[in-house]
Amino acid sequence: MNIAIPLAALTALATFAGGFLAFRSRDRLHLTLGLAAGLLLGLVSFDLLPEIFSLNTHTIGRVPVVSVAFVFGFLALHFAEQLFGSHEPAESDYGHEHQHHATIAGTVGALAMGGHVFLDGVGLGLAFQISNGLGLAVFIAVMAHAFSDGLNTVSFLVKSGHWSRRAISLLSLDAFMRISGAALGTYIVISDSYLAIYLAVFSGLLIYLATSHILPEAHSRHPSRLTMVATIIGVMVMWAVVAFIGQA
Repeated sequence: MNIAIPLAALTALATFAGGFLAFRSRDRLHLTLGLAAGLLLGLVSFDLLPEIFSLNTHTIGRVPVVSVAFVFGFLALHFAEQLFGSHEPAESDYGHEHQHHATIAGTVGALAMGGHVFLDGVGLGLAFQISNGLGLAVFIAVMAHAFSDGLNTVSFLVKSGHWSRRAISLLSLDAFMRISGAALGTYIVISDSYLAIYLAVFSGLLIYLATSHILPEAHSRHPSRLTMVATIIGVMVMWAVVAFIGQA
């Protein structure tokens, strides 16, 4: 359905909003990030995984194929970051002697985001192939992820002291990759079994991002109970969205 492409464009705006707020103010962003992590966890637990297990019931070594795909998605992103540049919390402190390293690692890390946001877009397009309800749920979670991506991209570069041109270019790349991914996901046709495998990999990516990026980011300098409450609210909001969609 073509609706995935304009929705992907909206997620691109969320990326720019996250980048703008990262530069202007970080005082309350930990609450937004806590909420974003909850939305991602809720999406995977309440909507994606039940759908995935219903679409593909095949097993390998007595384990569901989609479970293997889920673990593969999680580990693939983890290994990619270890090989091509690790992610540090945006609010972590850098000494003067690490400025050159911050510049390189920040740019590499921000460029690496382009790969997984492309998969965000593909996941959004494919979700709408299954149903409008699943597509809407994925859209909400991708919006949350897009905001945190924009925050991280600019924060990488603010720490290095080279944010202006690079931040604009990298945020634009992020937006382009997300929209092009949605276009691809909208028009490719694959069987339900293979679609389930892709969505399982996508779910693994989302869980990794929520637990290894967004939550540590939220608690990096503001380890407060309010942040934990925001995460719980995010989970409950996604639960409500899934329940509403199921009744529609």
